[in-house]
Amino acid sequence: MSDLTTVELLWLEKRIENRIRFGKPALERIVDHHRRILSFLPGSIFAFVRWTSNDFGTILSRVDILRAVAPGQRYSTVPWVSPGGESLLRLAGWPKVERVLQLIDAVETLGIDPADAAPDYWHHAHNRLSVNEKPRAYTRARHQAWLHRRRMAL
Repeated sequence: MSDLTTVELLWLEKRIENRIRFGKPALERIVDHHRRILSFLPGSIFAFVRWTSNDFGTILSRVDILRAVAPGQRYSTVPWVSPGGESLLRLAGWPKVERVLQLIDAVETLGIDPADAAPDYWHHAHNRLSVNEKPRAYTRARHQAWLHRRRMAL
């Protein structure tokens, strides 16, 4: 299944945490107690959160919301993701990562799986947060409009 996008998740207590915040993996492979590999079908949207620290504190906080690509499609490379993905949102630094996690929570509060939310919303959130502005809230009306556009495109 070479058309899958794989994400290696790693957890080393108080050192490294790579995790999926949302997404619907097609496959999961447990490598050992600290590592798993998740595979996503083309078109799947998922959030990949990375955190790293050393003896002096946090040295990396990053969140990427990616769409898994089909073979031949363009993609951005992201550490731990093979081959990469279409970047919908990419932010670094704990304050921005925390804000993205809050936006994800708000989408879930609406009863909507963030993996099913409009990709344009994640672009909007990226653009606004990258310049320290507040993104508009995702709403049920916006979600219904996205579902309608998606049906019309099929």
